Amino acid sequence: VQLQASGGGLVQAGGSLRLSCAASGFIGSVNYMGWYRQAPGKERELVARMAPSGEANYVDFVKGRFTISRDIRKKMSYLQMADLKPEDTAVYYCKACWRGADYWGQGTQVTVSS
Repeated sequence: VQLQASGGGLVQAGGSLRLSCAASGFIGSVNYMGWYRQAPGKERELVARMAPSGEANYVDFVKGRFTISRDIRKKMSYLQMADLKPEDTAVYYCKACWRGADYWGQGTQVTVSS
């Protein structure tokens, strides 16, 4: 099983990026898919996650700016990020919960310049 994250890059403050996460090798349904981030010197933290039902949860610091979505059939997860701030700079990881275990992608760097 594998998660492949993409879409990171360098953007100016106020800009937008869309991250994608492709899950492969997972047989059957994937439970939660989510996005986490880790800034230098900080612990990895949840950004947003979505259940198969479509119910989404966001942490307060991204509410109204980030939108998570997923394509159940394609086993894809997306994170649309708008109004990016320098403090959003981090490596973003996608995560999938499948058959009781957590799986992580390799991370994609997002850098927001002021």
